[in-house]
Amino acid sequence: MNEKQQLKKQIQLKELQIKKLAAHLTSSDVCNELYNTLILEKAVLKKELENLNKNPMIENIKKAFRKEKLICDYFKES
Repeated sequence: MNEKQQLKKQIQLKELQIKKLAAHLTSSDVCNELYNTLILEKAVLKKELENLNKNPMIENIKKAFRKEKLICDYFKES
């Protein structure tokens, strides 16, 4: 299984976990925290999948012309 397929499978798993947990959101703070964590993990996986689909040459050109810093620039892995 390639990396894109693995990411898609992980995203689907997170979506399933989120659906199951959504019914218990009002029951406790622990459920709310877990729900928020799952939402963030899903967003990270989607971003990784998006990055795999980007053309690195075009992204380097865009980066050269962009001068302002975005908040996402501070969270990139080195």
